[in-house]
Amino acid sequence: MKRRNFLVGAGVAATCFAGVAATPGAMLMAQTAGATWSIGPTLRGKNHSPGLPATMRETPEGPAFDFPYPRASAGHVHYVTAPAGSLAGASRMVIRYRIDAAPGTRFVAQEDPQGTATISLYFQRAGDTWTMRTPRYRWYSPEDRLVPLSPGTHEIAIDFDEEWHAMTHERRSAIPGAFEAALARAERVGFTFGSAPLRGHGVYATGPARFTLLDFRVE
Repeated sequence: MKRRNFLVGAGVAATCFAGVAATPGAMLMAQTAGATWSIGPTLRGKNHSPGLPATMRETPEGPAFDFPYPRASAGHVHYVTAPAGSLAGASRMVIRYRIDAAPGTRFVAQEDPQGTATISLYFQRAGDTWTMRTPRYRWYSPEDRLVPLSPGTHEIAIDFDEEWHAMTHERRSAIPGAFEAALARAERVGFTFGSAPLRGHGVYATGPARFTLLDFRVE
């Protein structure tokens, strides 16, 4: 498999392709360098990450946002995504981020408050209607690769041959055709906040906390 680095605007404003011809898919991916990171999703004019701005704000270290706090009524963050082109032939997705939080701050999955609040990597096929007509257009980290939210600097790297989950919780190996089609026709990449059973259903903090995206790439 040819290796290529696809760097999305996370303190990095360049895209490089090592030994890869300038295919239409590669050119489309190159256009996403420095892309705006959207917070949502926004469906029919409504932002489903209440209490958050529509986009991450730029800081010297990378795009950032503040978690709503101290309770669910203040808001909660669900999906953070950037535009993408085809991911066909890519080998893995990598994120590096930092969470700064006041002492004693906890992170709460707003629809699963007894569960563990997590971050999941994510990509989405073009044409998703956000209904049960297209449940295999959204793909999330394998269940054993979810990372609990905690202060500090963290890195997650997940290969595309691991058991990514569709929105229906079907594993990649169970529906490989749908997974490969989603990679080939990817439209957005990013990460979601929720819990193991509810990957993108939102998280809030109990005290002041900030998320800073230090690096995001598909290789």
